[in-house]
Amino acid sequence: MASSKIFFIIAAVVAFSAIPSSLATEFVVGDDKGWSLDFDYQGWPAGKEFRVGDKLVFNYTPGVHNVLRVNGTEFQQCAAADNIVPLITGNDVITLATPGRKWYICGVAKHCAARNMKLNITVLSQAGSPSSAPIPNSPTSAARGNAVSSFHGWIVVSVISFVGMALV
Repeated sequence: MASSKIFFIIAAVVAFSAIPSSLATEFVVGDDKGWSLDFDYQGWPAGKEFRVGDKLVFNYTPGVHNVLRVNGTEFQQCAAADNIVPLITGNDVITLATPGRKWYICGVAKHCAARNMKLNITVLSQAGSPSSAPIPNSPTSAARGNAVSSFHGWIVVSVISFVGMALV
């Protein structure tokens, strides 16, 4: 009997610890326009908050465009190093694994330089981590941070409740 309660507690803790990863946001680059010519990719990130664990989805017609992950210099020059492997599926999903600046360009013809197919974003730490404190006076980051903090508080209360039930 006690072993089944311990198993239940362990299963509940594992299930609850997996939930924060499901809070990741999937951003379709360019929204309904996708990854296409002459779209304002410099303005597109405005009002969006990218965090570690979120995903970027680049939708485009395969063979017409591609996606290259580049550094800041390559982004400015619209030219990728020879060893950069292009993403070419037309539905490329990039998980944002680390905080910091990220740069993406289309490497087809002059799509980056002449047709504005270049995107740069800043990725913040995961919500709830010590280095992800909301920026003061930023309603977007404060709202997202508070919702996640409330969610984590709910998890702690639930786990404590389960442990309490098991001990009774």
